[in-house]
Amino acid sequence: MEAMRAYLKLQPEMALTPEGRADYDAFIGSVPTADGVMFEEAQIAGVDGWWCRPADARPEGAIVYIHGGAFTLGSAGSYRNFASHLARAAAAVTFVPNYALAPEAPYPAALTDIRSVLRGLRASGVERVGLIGDSAGGGLALAIAQAPDPGPKAGFPVIGAVVSMSPWTDLSLAAPGIAERTAADPILSRAQLLTAASLYAGHVQDPRESELSPCFAPKDKMPPTMFHVGTDEILLDDALAYKGVAEVHVWDGMTHVFPASLQSLEAARDAIALMGDFLTTRLGREA
Repeated sequence: MEAMRAYLKLQPEMALTPEGRADYDAFIGSVPTADGVMFEEAQIAGVDGWWCRPADARPEGAIVYIHGGAFTLGSAGSYRNFASHLARAAAAVTFVPNYALAPEAPYPAALTDIRSVLRGLRASGVERVGLIGDSAGGGLALAIAQAPDPGPKAGFPVIGAVVSMSPWTDLSLAAPGIAERTAADPILSRAQLLTAASLYAGHVQDPRESELSPCFAPKDKMPPTMFHVGTDEILLDDALAYKGVAEVHVWDGMTHVFPASLQSLEAARDAIALMGDFLTTRLGREA
C-alpha cells in the first residue's frame, strides 16, 4: 500500500471536469476482467450500458452498479471490468448504466437516468435488485435508496441491499475530517471536489439538499446497507455518518475506493468477498 500511495502522490492531480474523462477511463479501465463473466452491451429505458453476466448467475435478482467519477467522469465501458468482480462475487447479473454526467447534464439528470433503469428492470420482470456504487456513485445509490418510496410504489423492483464504497454523501464538504486527512489522501483534494460539486449541483444553491447530499436525508427506512471506506481518505466522514444504521467497514490505511486495487491489495479482495456475501444473502427469493 505504501508503494501505491507514493506512486499516486507523484501523479498529476486529475481534473474532475470533462477534460479528465479520457485519463479517468484509462485508469479505472485497467482493472482486469473477472474470470467467467461475459459482457453484453444493452439499453434499458433509453439508458445505454453494459451487462456483466457471470456464468453461475442465479435466476433471481439483479444488481445495478452506479459508477463513480465525481458526477463528471466515468463510463459504463470503463467500469465494467471492476463491476464484473462484484457480479461474480454476488453471482448476480449486473447492469452498469451510462448515466448523464455534469456539467452537460447537472442534477437531477443522473438520478433520473438511474431511476429510469430501475423502472425498466421492473417492467422486464426483475422483482429485486441490489445497488452498488463507488464515490459519487455511492452517493447516488444512497440518494435512490433513501427516497421516501424507493421501491415498488415508485415503479422500481424491491431494493434488497445497497453497497457503497467510499461514498460522497455531503457535497457541502464541511466535515472536519476533510482537512484532517488531506495529507494522507493521495487521490482527492477538497478543491477538486468543490469544483465537481458546483458542476453537478447546477442551479441548486444549497449543497445540503438531501438528494445532492444523502447523509442529510432520513435514514430510518433504508434497506440493508454496507459501506467500505478507508481511514486515509478525505471522505471517511461521509460514510461514518451512517454508523448505527448500516454495516460500516473502515479499513485501516486504505484510500479512496481501494477495492478497485484488487490486483495488488489483499484488503480489496477481502472487501469484494464481503460485498458478494452481503448481496447474495439479500437478493435471493427468501431474502
